[in-house]
Amino acid sequence: MPSVTPPAHIAMFSIALHGHVNPSLEVIRELVARGHRVTYAIPPSFADKVAATGARPVPYTSTLPGPDADPDAWGTTLLDNVEPFLDDAIQALPQLAEAYADDVPDLVLHDITSYPARVLAHRWGVPAVSLSPNLVAWEGYEEEVAEPMWREPRRTARGQAYYARFGAWLAENGITRHPDPFVGRPARSLVLIPRALQPHADRVDERVHTFVGACQGDRAEQGDWRRPADAEKVVLVSLGSAFTKRAAFYRECVRAFAGLPGWHVVLQVGRHVRREELGDVPAHVEVHDWVPQLAVLRQADLFVTHAGAGGSQEGLVTATPMIAVPQAVDQFGNADMLQALGVARHLPAEEATADRLREAALALVDDPEVARRLEEVRAETAREGGTRRAADLIEAELPGRGPR
Repeated sequence: MPSVTPPAHIAMFSIALHGHVNPSLEVIRELVARGHRVTYAIPPSFADKVAATGARPVPYTSTLPGPDADPDAWGTTLLDNVEPFLDDAIQALPQLAEAYADDVPDLVLHDITSYPARVLAHRWGVPAVSLSPNLVAWEGYEEEVAEPMWREPRRTARGQAYYARFGAWLAENGITRHPDPFVGRPARSLVLIPRALQPHADRVDERVHTFVGACQGDRAEQGDWRRPADAEKVVLVSLGSAFTKRAAFYRECVRAFAGLPGWHVVLQVGRHVRREELGDVPAHVEVHDWVPQLAVLRQADLFVTHAGAGGSQEGLVTATPMIAVPQAVDQFGNADMLQALGVARHLPAEEATADRLREAALALVDDPEVARRLEEVRAETAREGGTRRAADLIEAELPGRGPR
């Protein structure tokens, strides 16, 4: 619905990764539809996707591995994973400050990885709202998760140098907070996942974090997919857009499902696996580097997923049973949450053999209790409000606006 208040300039900041950009796009589209002027700071590779929402892309140069980079580019250790974000933030901040020098926004929206956005909001004295595409910290998170995870890296010279550099950068910009709460404890946060996927949801501070659930839209611009007329069951296999260099796993999936009578397999393998690495692929197994995932899931009977936040909630909103085979970061926790909800089986990657995949699939697809739980979770997610509620809450944060 159109905004009943004067339009504002709202600036969104993110990085060039599908899992961080896609969750925000429908919210941005809704804000534009309400009459707000929205700019979106993003590396050029995502400019067209952003422009399609009606927002104006503000391009900047990033040093992070891009969406098509080899997964190995992210390294293997915790410090390998976090240092690139700090490096990128430090070099991106002057670019973004200059881009907005004569066009300071009324409100900053930012992805959880966009450290410059928070620095700029502090400089400008404007409110900032985090749009989280995955789980958020609960009361006790630091003691239960962060401290054990960081215990060893903090003892190393490299880890100490990371914290010293981060703290000095914040101090240079007038921010006295320690890097950990700066990153993990925003003043205001909209969580773009269903509350059902949040660990310890009862311990999340809901004065700060509001779960708005899936904000997906119809994704018609991504194209369509048609279920074959002779397919009795359809299974989609996808490890998302980043951790896709898993030829051996895809071969196990072909072995698991291709021999099941009446089953049709849609296999998304990304850009780092060649078809010939998959061996003999029967005609009823489609192999693609990319598919319109939501369109396929609306017609699928089973989803074999890495349990990223985006894929997990797509499985929930389409009420599709899932086999969760996590690969990295938050995916392990998501897989546990999906299994606890009664809608998925969590198979560790090293146990995801053809036999285990087939066994899990046959147990899930015809289980009426799994179907019942999926429908319950889908209804719960719908009640969280999605895109329109997110836009309402963002407008409430605009200076002088208050709740709608």
